[in-house]
Amino acid sequence: MRTKFIAAALALLPLVAAAANPSPVGRWKTFDEDTGKPRLIVDVYEAKNGTLAAKVVETLYAPDAVCDACSGAHKNAPVKGMVIFWNEKAVDADSYKGGTVLKLSNGNTYKSKLELTDGGNKLDVYGCLGFICKHQTWTRE
Repeated sequence: MRTKFIAAALALLPLVAAAANPSPVGRWKTFDEDTGKPRLIVDVYEAKNGTLAAKVVETLYAPDAVCDACSGAHKNAPVKGMVIFWNEKAVDADSYKGGTVLKLSNGNTYKSKLELTDGGNKLDVYGCLGFICKHQTWTRE
């Protein structure tokens, strides 16, 4: 009996460790900066180069939204499926930096960093221009 208990406890250790060190990988809900209403569902994933990136999987404000403020290849492209941050590198268990974030409302890109908060249930996404940073808090979907 004791052997079965020990085996079961050892099998659960990776799950406990994952809960203690949550990852930003997964689905997140973003919110409009002005109204606070839900805006997007975003999938944060590990890119082939080992960094983090995020892609829009659903637009909650307009199903066929396009990025009319964007330029270049993103000009008038569908928001759904668009990568909105990329190249985020882990600093520690809860922080990532060194990436770039695309702000859909103005089409500009900014240096970015991420911070997991609230036990991994919230993700603070920062866009920085020099030393001035703004952020949004995303909630786990």
